[in-house]
Amino acid sequence: MTNFDLTRSERVRILQKLIERVDAFRDNPKGQRVSPSLDRDHILELVNHDFSKPLNFEDAVDRVVSGLEKYTVHTTHPKYFGLYNPRSNFAGILADFITASYNPQMAAWSHAPFAAEAERHAIESLGRKFGYTTEIDGVFTTAGAEANHTAMLCALNKIFPAFAERGASQLSGQPLVYCSSEAHHSVHKAARACGLGSVAVRSVEVDDALCMRVDILREMLENDRQNGGLPFMIIGTAGTTGAAAIDDLKEIGKLAKEHEIWFHADAAYGGAAILSDRLRPKLDGVQEADSITFDAHKWMSVPMGTGMFITRHPAILSSTFSITTDYMPKEGKELAITDAFTHSLQWSRRFIGLKVYLSLLVYGWEGYREVIDHQTAMGDLLREKLLADQWVLTNRTAFPVVCFTDPAFQNDPNFALTIAQRMVDSGSAWISSYSILGRPSLRACITNYNTSPDHVMELVSELNQLRLTY
Repeated sequence: MTNFDLTRSERVRILQKLIERVDAFRDNPKGQRVSPSLDRDHILELVNHDFSKPLNFEDAVDRVVSGLEKYTVHTTHPKYFGLYNPRSNFAGILADFITASYNPQMAAWSHAPFAAEAERHAIESLGRKFGYTTEIDGVFTTAGAEANHTAMLCALNKIFPAFAERGASQLSGQPLVYCSSEAHHSVHKAARACGLGSVAVRSVEVDDALCMRVDILREMLENDRQNGGLPFMIIGTAGTTGAAAIDDLKEIGKLAKEHEIWFHADAAYGGAAILSDRLRPKLDGVQEADSITFDAHKWMSVPMGTGMFITRHPAILSSTFSITTDYMPKEGKELAITDAFTHSLQWSRRFIGLKVYLSLLVYGWEGYREVIDHQTAMGDLLREKLLADQWVLTNRTAFPVVCFTDPAFQNDPNFALTIAQRMVDSGSAWISSYSILGRPSLRACITNYNTSPDHVMELVSELNQLRLTY
């Protein structure tokens, strides 16, 4: 019979070899391309294998690691200035290893009570940082998309109490959710998944800072009600995906309370600002949200995917997802506990929250404050150097997301796309392009806690060279 475990000495040898290789890779960013060459034929040659002819462990691991080293955009590189995909901290990496090794099943509290309580403590602690002062509830999710989906289901069940049992068919009109035109498209996915359809999402115009116009939102709410619509949810975004715009959460919250509908704050990226004394005021109003989406795998530098749904309504998750079964474990039924399968979209689930819990145990609030303030300072430095070299900034945010262009080409629709692609093709750095009010801009985001002033100045120098040859 095949030995799935190997001997202890064999496991130690293979792990030691893997650790040394991965660690060398993490410590040598100068020797790496940030982005891979996209040779699909060679990738398929490396991937496609006849599984009737198994490899030994060393060769199999070498194949996988070699493939990932050569054919991955290296978000761990300090010159990855891309999407919200950070370098994973070491505590988060250890957490994934621990979780895979012990493999706790999180569906029932009694099967993994330590893991369940560690997640509860992490969510409650972060909820306090967001400003919640009453009882806090929440759940770890695969990412922000699942958290936003969870929020929409909770909003539906709060505003329409019969929704869980009877669905949308019992409603007298079209349920409506409001978000800015810059909001994450997971809102549209959630509306579809909830059975409301894309027509349920009402996109609100933004101002020249790409923030939701609350005056327009007010008009839309009033008009939709008069026309038989059923507004049930407003989503304010704290750090939009493209330009890191921050909606006026305080005013949105007031309007939601006035109309007696659910206020959700999508702080998937920007939520970590609550850990910085400098940035926390930018999230004023988040404490009034009925629920919050927060992705720790963005600005808290833990491995994918570590999302959170946090709410100040302690009963809403149970009323939305609670279900009874005969086959689930009952050992904890006399205790004041919650079984996760009654509390979220997921059923069987891994110990997602350990990445946050262990990171907070090791680095603490102060460690995270230092890292977030450092990345913010690198964003400020990037703006300063770009302006000094006659680039123009096209977004306004306190977060380290910088959108910019060359004033000589700001009306050229191909400039930003071409420069971004040439930078990516060079392998030296990774940046992207994003359309700001209809005009393509270059976009660089500080996502790596190891990005230094030298890396920022190298990027600006390379950008200056690229625009000379455009």
